[in-house]
Amino acid sequence: MARAAEPFPLGKIPNPVLRELLAGLGSADPRVRVGPGVGLDAAVIDLGDRYLVAKTDPITFASDWAGWYAVHVNANDVACMGAEPRWFLASLLLPEGTADRGLAESIFNQIAEACRSLEVSLVGGHTEISHGIDRPIVVGCMLGEVPKDGLVTPAGAQAGDELLLVGGIPIEATAILAREKAAELKDRFEPQFLERCRKFLFEPGISVVRAARLARAAGPIHAMHDPTEGGLLAGLWELAEASGCALEVDLEAIPILPEGQALCAAFGLNPLASIASGALLLAVPSDRQLTIIQALAAQGIVVGAIGQVVARAGPDVKLRSAGGIGPAPKPERDEIARLLQRSA
Repeated sequence: MARAAEPFPLGKIPNPVLRELLAGLGSADPRVRVGPGVGLDAAVIDLGDRYLVAKTDPITFASDWAGWYAVHVNANDVACMGAEPRWFLASLLLPEGTADRGLAESIFNQIAEACRSLEVSLVGGHTEISHGIDRPIVVGCMLGEVPKDGLVTPAGAQAGDELLLVGGIPIEATAILAREKAAELKDRFEPQFLERCRKFLFEPGISVVRAARLARAAGPIHAMHDPTEGGLLAGLWELAEASGCALEVDLEAIPILPEGQALCAAFGLNPLASIASGALLLAVPSDRQLTIIQALAAQGIVVGAIGQVVARAGPDVKLRSAGGIGPAPKPERDEIARLLQRSA
């Protein structure tokens, strides 16, 4: 008797399975310059005089400010390809029995505010009241454009590059924990501390569009990637897989924000594997490292060197610490997804 397939855990489809599902699905259209693949941030389509960059991503972990999240996480992936986010579409699914005008209006306002902050136009989408869900779900699609000589992809990392990390980690996980687990945290932390963590959604914020723009101007940049689900560890592995390179990262150089460290510790989560929107990985030529760091720092953006691209002999990621060097764990799923499944 055939053994029943084991259900996937909460979170993304595991990368080995996803890789198999995508095999053979490449487009026959020669205008598709970047199609689907593990570690690739967005699709790229040749429009003749420029490239169109397209990304879609849903918001499922967060129940409040879903509209704000949806715009920014999709814009981040477009920006990581060197493009300027321009046009946004949203599919809004609201739960049966609880959705009303007030809920719909709040999400529309969030989308509008986020679009204004990036000078992006909302150009379409879809709305419906859906059976079988218990929270709003926003599926976003961001379109952007980039000159042909300005395209950046995670596949572009080169041996000898320096790895820079913009922002600290895990910004998004900190905001989600403070917002979604407020009742469980209120007796463990001061109200002012939790309010600061909730505001991580806006300050330091989950957008990396400005940082990516400034880095490109100071460049050259060989690769950009924003670590999201699975946190920085997953982001490093995705960069390694997309580029075929081996990475070495100094564990003590990774800026783990104390607020994120504290909230993750409260639930036994690894901050290195917790959703990390608001951070940006850069692979840059070693002789441009200081220039790029200074250009970002001059605009008040925190950035630091965390490691190197050591060879095109990957994909591989290793962590250095005082105890030596060893393989970096590859997260099977995001720590927030693990927590939500544990709490269900």
